[in-house]
Amino acid sequence: MQKNIRKHMKKLVPAQVFVSYYLIAITVSTLLLSLPVALKPGVEWTFIDALFTAVSAVSVTGLSTISIVDTFSTTGIFLLMFVLQFGGVGIMTLGTVFWMIMGKKIGLKERRLIMLDQNQTSLSGLVQLLLKIFRIVITIELIGAVVLGIYYLNYYPVWYEAFLHGLFSSVSATTNAGFDITGNSLIDFADDYFVQFITMLLIIAGAIGFPVLVETKEYIFHRNDHQKFYFSLYTKITTLFFGILLVVGAILIFLIENQLFFLDKTWHEALFYSLFQSVTVRSAGLATVDPNVFSTPTLLVMSVLMFIGASPSSVGGGIRTTTFALNMLFVMNFARGRRDIKIFKREIHEIDIMRSIAVTIMAVSIFLTATLILLVTEDHELIEIIFEVASAFGTCGLSLGITDELTVVGKLVLIVLMFIGRVGILSFLFMIGGREKVSKYHYPKERVSIG
Repeated sequence: MQKNIRKHMKKLVPAQVFVSYYLIAITVSTLLLSLPVALKPGVEWTFIDALFTAVSAVSVTGLSTISIVDTFSTTGIFLLMFVLQFGGVGIMTLGTVFWMIMGKKIGLKERRLIMLDQNQTSLSGLVQLLLKIFRIVITIELIGAVVLGIYYLNYYPVWYEAFLHGLFSSVSATTNAGFDITGNSLIDFADDYFVQFITMLLIIAGAIGFPVLVETKEYIFHRNDHQKFYFSLYTKITTLFFGILLVVGAILIFLIENQLFFLDKTWHEALFYSLFQSVTVRSAGLATVDPNVFSTPTLLVMSVLMFIGASPSSVGGGIRTTTFALNMLFVMNFARGRRDIKIFKREIHEIDIMRSIAVTIMAVSIFLTATLILLVTEDHELIEIIFEVASAFGTCGLSLGITDELTVVGKLVLIVLMFIGRVGILSFLFMIGGREKVSKYHYPKERVSIG
């Protein structure tokens, strides 16, 4: 049996092995979260709800067909936080740390899987990068837990309850999972700007991209060295477009809702509502207000931002910010009659432009197909379906309240979307396509009419 499994695994390409690991993680997570000790007494849930919760946790989406606080015991909450790390720091990061603790050597095959998990283009320095990522993420989660835990002493009667909420809030925000154990997300903290500010920092830390955090840390702690420090092109593009999306998203929400939901709000309330929504749609899914209060144009803006999602090599999903960036740069340069993309005194490789276009086309196709299926199987408005599909694909977790009302088919569609959102479109394509095939011959090239 084991020989057959090993023989079968050897035939798989790295992308197929990588996806298989995530399927195994979902299976293990479903079993862990279904343990009697993980559930509160008297709680009964269906297999599809257990599977949905496990996929949502591993993909750090946060969509849920059940109430977390009413379903899980304290043990279940700690198990859920453990499962969130699968999607947060990544299967291969956890696996690599475990392998190194066990004293095992990280071989070429494992390094190729790490490269897929972290969206890297080179095998060089991967293990060291993963260890840095692991230490940074755990440190951020612990700092967030301590800060929020101490502050929550103002809200909860006993210290262990305050620190449990602080720890879960920190893990949920940093991994961009969006789960909550308050039963009301962050709506109870809508007037507490300190909690919102810390939560936004944690969300951004998880979504902006791990290499950005690693390079920023190295810049801060080694800036006194005589050798000049250079940020990578990835960090420059990711940070620039991540910031643009945050600012533009907040401005659009502010302007659209200025004479609607924000009409009776003070300027600072409107500012924090706009800014928090723009941050949380990156991939987090935590909410300081029920999204149903917003107008349809705002919900469409939020859907587009969720579809774009977070940065590659982060905890988030969607097409990723760099894909959006390359698409925009390609269109702008093409309109100016240029065939190449130059930015920050560097030229983008053609294969990356082709990948960004392929990812976008595939993502739009998946999005439209899922929307069409849900429109047939579910009895909800178009904007509710679009918002739910964008949230699942972007592994965001925001909802207009229809998740627990979906049919089994609807839940299965969202499960597939969350899974694709976590493993990424490219890994999904490589999994289907199998081994890369090099053409042994070429035909004469000929132009065709476009547009």
